[in-house]
Order: sequence, then C-alpha cells, then structure tokens
Amino acid sequence: MHETPRGALEDGQDAARPPRVTVVVATRNRHSDLESSLPRHEGPVIVVDNGSADGSAAFVRDRFPHVRLVELGRNLGATARNVGARLATTPYVAFADDDSWWAPGALDRAAGVLDAHPRLALLAAHILVGPEERPDPICAAMARSPLKTEPDLPGPSVLGFLACGAVVRRDAYLAAGGFDDVVFFFGEEERLALDLASAGWGLSYVADVVAHHHPSAARVSGRRRVLASRNRLLTAVLRRPWPVVGRAALAAARGGPPGWRALGEAVTRLPKALWRRRGLPPEVEAALRSLDVEPGPGRS
Repeated sequence: MHETPRGALEDGQDAARPPRVTVVVATRNRHSDLESSLPRHEGPVIVVDNGSADGSAAFVRDRFPHVRLVELGRNLGATARNVGARLATTPYVAFADDDSWWAPGALDRAAGVLDAHPRLALLAAHILVGPEERPDPICAAMARSPLKTEPDLPGPSVLGFLACGAVVRRDAYLAAGGFDDVVFFFGEEERLALDLASAGWGLSYVADVVAHHHPSAARVSGRRRVLASRNRLLTAVLRRPWPVVGRAALAAARGGPPGWRALGEAVTRLPKALWRRRGLPPEVEAALRSLDVEPGPGRS
C-alpha cells in the first residue's frame, strides 16, 4: 500500500475550526468520474485507489494535491472504505463513490445531526440521481419505512442504505467491522446495517442531508445482476436463518444464467461466509421480517 500525504489544510477548511467529517472515496479505473466529482467535495478527503490501471492514482496525485491518496495496489472492493475510515481523524466519515458527491453544506448538517443524536451510528441521506436530480427510489422506501421511528433518532429507522449516501459515526462503523470481503462489492451495505443494529446503534434516513450521484458510464449492468444475486445469498448465509438462505439460493437457481453464475461464485466464498456466520438478535430479525421483503442491495 502506498500513501501520498496531503497538504496542511484542505481547500476551504477553516484553521480555527477542526473538521468533523472526512469524505472517503473508494475508486477503481474511474479517472473521468474523479475529474468531475473530486472538485465538489468539502473538507478533508481520502481517496483509496483499488489498484486502478488507468492512471487514476497519478491523476489524483497531480491534480488534487490537497487530497490524501492511498494506493492499495490491488482491488479490495468495498473494504477499501475501511482503510480510509481508519486513517480518518474526524468523528464522522462520509462515503462517496467516484461518481458521487455531497451537496454544499450537507456534511455540516450531518455532523450536527450526529452530534445531537448520540445513538445514531449511520445517517442515510437523500440521494439525487443524474443531472435531472431525480430522487433515488431508495429514498421513498426509506421515508416510508415500516420500522418505527425511535424517539432518540432523527428520522425513520432503516436496515439498509446506499454507501454513496451514508455518513457514519467512525468508531461505531469500525467496531462493527466496516464492510467485509465476503460480499466484497454491491449490496455490501446490508450486513453492516444488520450488525450496527445488533449492537444497539440506530440507523436513520434524514431527508435534508443531500448527496448527488451521477452513475458512471463504466458500469456493467449484466454483471450487477450477478453480484446482486450472489451477495443476497452470501448475506443471508452470514446473518439470516437457514430458511431465508434456502429461499435466496432457490431464487438464484431460478434466475437463469445470471443466477447460475451467482450460485457458482457464491460457492467459492461460502467457507468464509460460514466461518463468520452468526444469528441476529430476535428483535433485529423481527424488524427485518417486518419489512415484508427479502432484503437485498440498498433495501431499507
């Protein structure tokens, strides 16, 4: 792992006011997306490069000297965010993808909400998609979450989120293990949400904290179908009762070639998933069942 040090002060940072939120960006082979997103970030920024082969790291080093750059030299998937979170020195960490950024003032607002609600471990933001700024469908799902709103939390309780629209309490995030290398990438949020809730932390949707997401043209939709099916099954193995695991496996088997490929990929990760398997507290499992859906990537 190679790290490029940052400058003494971040752009726009007030020397008399220590920052409260660090933005952690995990990236891989998204040079053009970074060119658009990085100038929009406020406060300290840590870019963790997952072994890019397109010159992304050199581009960040040359064009954004105020950004702290960590070159992993290989692809660690979503766990790259853990590297950034460990390096952060602020109490809160905001995640961003290389094709997303936080609205002006959003991180100050998020810090204020987290300060005011000490049991809140994760704030799920309102996400606007594309230049049309369409609300991501997950926002409506989170806003109407059937989970009760706890009196000590700032908004509807959720058991799912999108990483590019999440601000976390750093210590709680790290204590829960952050993202894991079983799921690796896509749908990695669910297991973390369940473990935070199992530890007694709150997760809430806060509509007035806003993130922007302009999905990269480099995304491969067919591959994402495989990952969604694979990771739904792996997450079930990690935390859900065996009947839920069976239903997830059956759904993949009925999913045609993408599902069959998902099953094959899941098998190679199964030993590690079984080693880390543990049940959820009854109240968390009951809350999950009350959502009346089999949870998957980004479900609330």
